[in-house]
Amino acid sequence: MTTGVNVDVYWLPYCTTCQKAAAYLEQKGVSIRGYRNLKEEPLSEDEVRALAAKVGGVEKLFSKRAMKYRQMGLHEREVAEDEMVRLMAQEYTFVTRPVIARGGRATAGFSAKRLDELVG
Repeated sequence: MTTGVNVDVYWLPYCTTCQKAAAYLEQKGVSIRGYRNLKEEPLSEDEVRALAAKVGGVEKLFSKRAMKYRQMGLHEREVAEDEMVRLMAQEYTFVTRPVIARGGRATAGFSAKRLDELVG
């Protein structure tokens, strides 16, 4: 059990991957300080940059699996970091979910191994 650990969760409540991550954290005894629904409370560009720094870079936070990624033809060209940041601030689906943040570190997407490293 990793009691005494507090994390912030950036998610979509109806996203099954997000739900799995939250359940995993609760099972490990991790306190979830707060949930932020990315659809209802989109991130600002500054918040995107701050989260990207915690997860290890804009590339790791940016989701290429978003439907709009292909619709917008982004898969056919190089997407600059500034553009990725702008896209994530404009459209929550470009943020890899969930983002679990603890202090100055965070992980994007659900990986039990990475969560264990973050909260362990």
